[in-house]
Amino acid sequence: MIMKLNIGVIKGDGIGPEIVTEAMKVLDKVAGVYGHTCNYTQLLMGGASINVNGIPLTDETILQAKKSDAILMGSIGGDAKTSPWYQLEPSKRPEAGLLKIRKELNLFANLRPAILYDELKGACPLKEEITEGGFDLMIMRELTGGLYFGKRQTVEEDGVLTAHDSLTYNENEIRRIAKRGFDIAMKRRGKVTSVDKANVLDSSRLWRKVVEEVAKDYPEVTLEHMLVDNCAMQLVKDPKQFDVVLTENMFGDILSDEASMVTGSIGMLASASLNETKFGLYEPSGGSAPDIAGKGIANPIATILSAAMMLRFSFDLDKEADAIEQAVEKVLKEGFRTIDIMSEGKTQVGTEKMGDLIAGYIE
Repeated sequence: MIMKLNIGVIKGDGIGPEIVTEAMKVLDKVAGVYGHTCNYTQLLMGGASINVNGIPLTDETILQAKKSDAILMGSIGGDAKTSPWYQLEPSKRPEAGLLKIRKELNLFANLRPAILYDELKGACPLKEEITEGGFDLMIMRELTGGLYFGKRQTVEEDGVLTAHDSLTYNENEIRRIAKRGFDIAMKRRGKVTSVDKANVLDSSRLWRKVVEEVAKDYPEVTLEHMLVDNCAMQLVKDPKQFDVVLTENMFGDILSDEASMVTGSIGMLASASLNETKFGLYEPSGGSAPDIAGKGIANPIATILSAAMMLRFSFDLDKEADAIEQAVEKVLKEGFRTIDIMSEGKTQVGTEKMGDLIAGYIE
């Protein structure tokens, strides 16, 4: 089916404009091959918005974002030590725009794939016998509830400063992220590992109960439960055992960073944040890397793979997403590398050339 893809584009800060430009190049190539049309709306957020509007996210940007089918975003932020953006109060700094847009767009489900390509296994810190053949797992993190969004305060009690942070989940919040996790598993290998701390926390016991209820609607998907401390160990012992890892906000924050480390390069890792519809915000997992901005050496692959996720999850264009992912694999097999994944005997290329190569392999 021929589609018109209405995509909001937030190029962001630092290397963001460079890597998003390459992802758009690849999207345009896919659209041309498969007969689709990409309509882009340029939006400002983060430091780029502060420079123009004085705040990291305007109401107009939020309105335009809501009119889009999906958002493709580069990295947000700058050097906290030198950038004037970080002389502002926290609510006006670049990252505040990211938190606000997640809330305004109700982006409760964060998808963070961790893929180790066999061609890059040398960059992985794990033993070769563990990484042989690579691995492919997806961290599904609840993004708008839990400890990070609970009530918090620091008060003096009996003459002692005491901090309180509340970890709260209701069954509806758990059910919607669980359904999304099982839906994603149906597009993958059909296994969900639900991670909690049900031996200690009431919130985790409710989490496990609701996940088991949701699982009954997905008989094709295998469900297992795993305590978060054990999961942290298993990720470095045998990452191949995982398909979709479903977990709450704080656990997901920690585990997704661990998973990104065992792939060897954060420049290869895509991510998506979805709401209850097909709408999603797609961005690379890495930061804005202001120290290399404008040098043409940033790795655009994470952003290009984020664009593939956008095609798969917001537009249900699985063949087109496959085409991008296969093109990335072909380029890696041909030995082309950006500086962050460079190894002996390979051919080093810059940001733009990497985009050209990947677009050239899409058929």
